[in-house]
Amino acid sequence: MPTPESPLFLARKPTVPPTFDGVDYDDTPRLKQAQDAIIREQWVKSMMARLVRDELGKCYIREGVNHLEKCGKLRDRYLELLKESRVKGYLFEQQNYVPKDSAL
Repeated sequence: MPTPESPLFLARKPTVPPTFDGVDYDDTPRLKQAQDAIIREQWVKSMMARLVRDELGKCYIREGVNHLEKCGKLRDRYLELLKESRVKGYLFEQQNYVPKDSAL
């Protein structure tokens, strides 16, 4: 059963999607919110990969010589998460932003 979120938590909860779509670069608070949202999403992906890696290590130790059979799903999941788990920052995406309207 989830615990109810406090009003203070809800007030600080991010409301901006992790993209620069529709962000006016002259509106500094909205720009910072978009940058923070992008960094937050990258950190979430990185931490998900870390959690799967920890579980994979436990599985290797627990299963011993049978780890190739027993830990295959975790190994595949970890390899998929590794492709996008690096924290890259927002600067490249911000400087090379192409609006969806003018995209080819």
